Amino acid sequence: MDFEDVIYEVEGGIARITINRPERQNSFRSLTLDELTSAFEAAEEDPAVGVVILTGAGDRSFCAGGDISEMGELDPTVGRDFLGKCLKLSNTMRAMSKPIIAAVNGYCLGGGHEINAMCDLTIASDKAVFGQTGPSVGSAPVWGGTQLLPRLIGEKKAREMAFLCYRYSAEEAERMGLANKVVPAADLMDAAEEWADRILEMSPQSIKLTRTSMNFASDLLYPSFMHGREMLALAYGSEELTEGMKSFEEKRKPDFRRFRK
Repeated sequence: MDFEDVIYEVEGGIARITINRPERQNSFRSLTLDELTSAFEAAEEDPAVGVVILTGAGDRSFCAGGDISEMGELDPTVGRDFLGKCLKLSNTMRAMSKPIIAAVNGYCLGGGHEINAMCDLTIASDKAVFGQTGPSVGSAPVWGGTQLLPRLIGEKKAREMAFLCYRYSAEEAERMGLANKVVPAADLMDAAEEWADRILEMSPQSIKLTRTSMNFASDLLYPSFMHGREMLALAYGSEELTEGMKSFEEKRKPDFRRFRK
């Protein structure tokens, strides 16, 4: 498929979707979200595809979240449209009948970390780094972070990740339940393909039924995603979010303390 921000490849029953913006740490802009959605839709519609591997180009980042250069320019109206694209992508991923394996290479942060949470399985490079970034840049992790992370790693640890915005190694992520397996960086794609091949040995009907059933309880959280969209959209253009985005681009610590005076 002819994409600008995404590479879509199919071979041997495996669809490989690669976020191809290494010069921007594979962060996503509106176009990236649209293309990712189209790529997942193509994988779902292709009867020859039985499993998807999602990864990032290069070895520095899986996905570092939303592209600050675009997000910093959003106002509530445009921001709502941007978040609508996020919702369309996550809904497409969640509704698929085929498992998604995240092959995490390097930084997996913010919205990129939430994309990882939406995948069924995660194999991480030993160089991978996981974490949420929302409050550190004036945003909030309401695109899966507040909904799915507590189910994956427990309420207390999810709140730690969301409130403190620390970063965690691949080994820590595996212990927490954010990753299933950690492998040397050079072996990452081989390990992901090994698991994908194993899934292809299974009954596709059974895999679909199992995935649908496992998603049942978390599917009930959909209203929270919608509420999160509306709340976060209203924050776009605010002084706090602007300070967070500008500080990130200027590579300085944000001054949020002044908003408490």
